[in-house]
Amino acid sequence: MTTVTSPLTGRVVGLAGVPDPVFSGAMVGPGTAIDPVRRPTEAVAPVDGVVVSMHPHAFVVVDADGHGVLTHLGIDTVQLNGEGFELLVNKGDTVTRGQAVIKWDPAAVEAAGKSPISPIVALEAATDSLGDVREDGEVAVGDALFSWN
Repeated sequence: MTTVTSPLTGRVVGLAGVPDPVFSGAMVGPGTAIDPVRRPTEAVAPVDGVVVSMHPHAFVVVDADGHGVLTHLGIDTVQLNGEGFELLVNKGDTVTRGQAVIKWDPAAVEAAGKSPISPIVALEAATDSLGDVREDGEVAVGDALFSWN
């Protein structure tokens, strides 16, 4: 079993709270979402593993069990062309849970007209393979978001 922890500090809103039908409809996969604190911050690895996809606005870490966890920083943030995001690791790097991956500023994302709400998704997972999914409440970096069987 894999425990996926929060890559951000903020308020859990669940996938239903994501203003994007692809995420809110769990088309990418099940998981949850965080409305992050509005200050410059770092998104950290939610699991130990290898970074298999790396973009300024999103990254995927695959753990030893082959579980891919997507952290997507904000909605439609790909349209910012990397502005306001600083990559701290590279695709192919091995990371540990809690290691800083990307620096960004959710307030700047919001000021640019995008939602800073950030989905954390279990890629290619069956909805019933997740347990203890957080849907609300305050969360700090490293707090458990869900388990993946």
